[in-house]
Amino acid sequence: MTYEFYCLALAVAGFAVGLMLIVWLLALCINNLGIVDIAWSIGFLPIVIFLAAMTDGDSTHRWLIAAMAGLWSLRLGTHVGLRVLRHHPREDVRYEKLRAGWGAKLISKTFWFFMFQAAILAFLALVFLVPCLNRNSAISWLEWAGVAVWALALAGESLADHQLKQFKSNPENQGRVCQAGLWNYSRHPNYFFEWLVWVGFFLFAWDSPGGCYTVLGPGLMLFFLLRVTGIPLTEELSLKHKGEAYRDYQRTTSAFVPWFKKGRRPNSTPIKL
Repeated sequence: MTYEFYCLALAVAGFAVGLMLIVWLLALCINNLGIVDIAWSIGFLPIVIFLAAMTDGDSTHRWLIAAMAGLWSLRLGTHVGLRVLRHHPREDVRYEKLRAGWGAKLISKTFWFFMFQAAILAFLALVFLVPCLNRNSAISWLEWAGVAVWALALAGESLADHQLKQFKSNPENQGRVCQAGLWNYSRHPNYFFEWLVWVGFFLFAWDSPGGCYTVLGPGLMLFFLLRVTGIPLTEELSLKHKGEAYRDYQRTTSAFVPWFKKGRRPNSTPIKL
């Protein structure tokens, strides 16, 4: 890696820390930790614009990755922002649990939690920095493949979010399990396509110098979705609120990658829609 790479990476890290520090103070003031999700999602937008403007790589590479990352960040940030604002002042259940567990140490615990979000933001942004430094003027077939995967993933994630929103907007579906559209083939199609977006970024960065290291981006995202804040917590809450209907959904439907239904057990309870 070059001196320019480290200087820009340091600048991105400084921005991420400053952003999360401001958001942390705001979260304490309005008593809603959920705004960290908005900041994390939309935080990539100014970062990619900065990287595209400040680097001296090929302009097509710089602004193509900036457009890809920026559109993804804007869509996700808007989606998350509307969700958080819709429920404010009530927090997301995840943050209610954290708040209850941290108790008297809330201020210090949330500070380090927000700084951890800053670290992830800065680390994942390196996936965008690498192609911004690529001086090759030609766009390879693998880079175009990355654009195609990104486009498919962004469309899939948007569709999954829309289908879930439409399902929840119907009062008759209160307490029921969404199996509309993509949700019939995966219990978490939104998470799958979110991960696939990062696969697209990785494929675009692969042909740039140091591009092989950007595999850590989709790798880290996959780890968090499958093992930390994604599927495990969502499944726990769904089982708590939907019981046997969700257990039947688990038995018949792929957890992550969209796939065909498995047969129900003989005594399983059908899911009502």
